[in-house]
Amino acid sequence: MDANHLPIPDRDGPRDECGVFGVYAPGHDVARLAYFALYALQHRGQESAGIATCEGGHITTLREAGLVSQVFDEEKLRALDGDMAIGHVRYSTTGGGSWENSQPVWRDDGREVALAHNGNLTNAVELYNELRDRGLRFRGTSDSEIMAALLSVEDARPIENAVQAVMPRLEGAYSTVVMTKRAVVAFRDPHGVRPLALGKLGDRYVIASESCAFDIIGAELLREVSPGELISLTEDGLESRQVIPTGRRAHCVFEHIYFSRPDSRLEGVVVQKARGRMGEILWREAPVEADLVISVPDSGNPAASGFARASGIPQDDGLIKNRYVARTFIQPGQELRKHGLRMKFNPMPEIVGGKRLVVVDDSIVRGNTTRQIVHMRISAPPIKHPCHYGIDMSTREEMIAHERSVEEIAAELGADSLAYLSLEAVYEAIGLPAEAHCDACFTGNYPLGDDGAGNGKFALEELAVVPASR
Repeated sequence: MDANHLPIPDRDGPRDECGVFGVYAPGHDVARLAYFALYALQHRGQESAGIATCEGGHITTLREAGLVSQVFDEEKLRALDGDMAIGHVRYSTTGGGSWENSQPVWRDDGREVALAHNGNLTNAVELYNELRDRGLRFRGTSDSEIMAALLSVEDARPIENAVQAVMPRLEGAYSTVVMTKRAVVAFRDPHGVRPLALGKLGDRYVIASESCAFDIIGAELLREVSPGELISLTEDGLESRQVIPTGRRAHCVFEHIYFSRPDSRLEGVVVQKARGRMGEILWREAPVEADLVISVPDSGNPAASGFARASGIPQDDGLIKNRYVARTFIQPGQELRKHGLRMKFNPMPEIVGGKRLVVVDDSIVRGNTTRQIVHMRISAPPIKHPCHYGIDMSTREEMIAHERSVEEIAAELGADSLAYLSLEAVYEAIGLPAEAHCDACFTGNYPLGDDGAGNGKFALEELAVVPASR
């Protein structure tokens, strides 16, 4: 039995999506507030980061590829002065990872705007072609720039009325902040697919994808932005409009399982507590005789703790994660590859050797084949379908659960047994109804009225090489 080779799921998927932040707070260091808020939201995207501020009617945008701490330093933050700011961390879901697709996006086609967006527009290609026919040109290939262009050319004044005019034309998922020379406006799609929260900082207000961003800057979570709602932050304070009636709610259930930070509060539920409960129910649904529970860090930690708590089986750290591995790194070469170089996880033979293990994780997208007496327990159902609402999920063919039974997946992983948490148990753990959520990645039921076909991540890049019809 080789304790150096455990069936570790490939943590390169699913990908996180994006995080957004907005603040209107004269007298505060808004760029620094944005920096620390984005730092708290870094888990939502590690491809690029950006901040836009407005001072004296002038919008300044700084965005680059890399982590928040790599993009910004003291000198850059001092240059971003103003009374309001928006920020963004990105992992690309529409368009590639080029600098042009980093955010906040800046446009001035009649109204100067900076915009940051989390989600995916399912009618992006249609809107792109319409704007190109009107003579607009695009620097990048993201649906976020399409939204910025629509708001920039919209005749309705002020920006709140422009957002109200544009929102009904947007299909898909969007939790968005847009900044003009006088306001920061946040708006959320009528299904509420991606999260968006409202907080208070002293006598001013802030917007963020998750409440953990409020904690780090000393703000208080007030509530979530309602699906279909517009929130405006100006010198007059806060204004709210219900632009589109809330329809069938479709909050992403995978936020509870994987994407949101454990210390965030989502739909009134503390994420860490719900994930621990998933582990407890996983033991109830799939008990097994074992000597030790270990997690695949870090996302599997809460469920592993819950599983150990419910089962009475001891828990230890059998896998050590290198938290400094970026998304891309120098390839090891044949010399190191043949020795099984492990960049992200290093097993601890002294801890796991000779033991019957339960390895707990939140999901498996792809996997590798190894051999050890190991029982895999996954605190989510099998992922079988792609997401077109703001998560870069693998194609069906790349998913290990695609057209495979649980037994076949276990054989592929080299596990002695494998069990997934049922979808019913997920909703039991979070204490919220299935009817108010999107679980298409598990069920294939796409709740936004589309067939789940999607545009494809690079659909706009393919269109960008075609000349406009004008």
